[in-house]
Amino acid sequence: MCPDCRNPVPNIIEDFSSGDYVCGDCGLVLGDRIIDTRSEWRTFANDDGDDPSRVGNAANPLLDGDQLDTIISRGDGGSGMARDLNRTQGRTTAQRHERNLVQAYKEISALCDACDMPKTIVDISKQLYKKVEDDKLFKGKNNDAIIAACIFLACRRESVPRTFKEICALTKVDKKDVGRTFKFLKTKLKEQTATTSSNDLIDRFCSNLSLDQETNRITKLLADKANDLENVSGKSPVSIASACIYMASHLTGNGRDAKDISRIAGVGEATIKTTYKILYQYRSTLLTPEVLRKGSPASEANLINP
Repeated sequence: MCPDCRNPVPNIIEDFSSGDYVCGDCGLVLGDRIIDTRSEWRTFANDDGDDPSRVGNAANPLLDGDQLDTIISRGDGGSGMARDLNRTQGRTTAQRHERNLVQAYKEISALCDACDMPKTIVDISKQLYKKVEDDKLFKGKNNDAIIAACIFLACRRESVPRTFKEICALTKVDKKDVGRTFKFLKTKLKEQTATTSSNDLIDRFCSNLSLDQETNRITKLLADKANDLENVSGKSPVSIASACIYMASHLTGNGRDAKDISRIAGVGEATIKTTYKILYQYRSTLLTPEVLRKGSPASEANLINP
């Protein structure tokens, strides 16, 4: 309320040009040096469609430097001079280290998007790569193997299980190189990550094979029991998961061929059938009342004799 005219319905005007609060009835200045909260956009472009923002992007913690560079626009009405100036500026001002980081981040994003990994995996992979670059842990080493190891470690950290074969197939890097780089990276960064179990893989494999929830449930029960068997415990988690899916799918009458499971899990058909043969021998131990519970379509008669 204006203290001079005391109008019960105040008519306060914000005069941004002079920076004052003014009473619209008597003209008394009620405040000065007010902050203009409106957009400060201005544009000097030839076309109205260009972005008129006068500010740049937010600082990226994954890049070095103050990131306050001025960038020459590419648009100049078609003469091409601005494009040449922009290209020249990019070559002269951008640091090689930063260009390498940006290129690596693009590759990490593309690889993670290719296999539908969540954004958290992308962000953590980039953070790990930045840590590797800052500490110069792998100077002169294969950059593709470093990227693959960062993605694999990020998956382990966030409990998004991926097998070595999947990462190798995704990044086109040799399995030995990925394994060696991953172990070294894990030691240097002092990461404490749990190993991947067969149950960690079952949900994704069953989903990709379009199997129902009951088959998924039985597969997990079989895997829990199979890990305790002496002849099975030494096999890889992906082999156990694949063989248990093969067995559970036939138990419920939704049988999947070893070839289909092999394509999804990335393990050989012979490995699946060999592991299944062991499971079949111990079927009396594996097929507990919980597996063959009342109302479940699971039946031992549906199993295939290897």
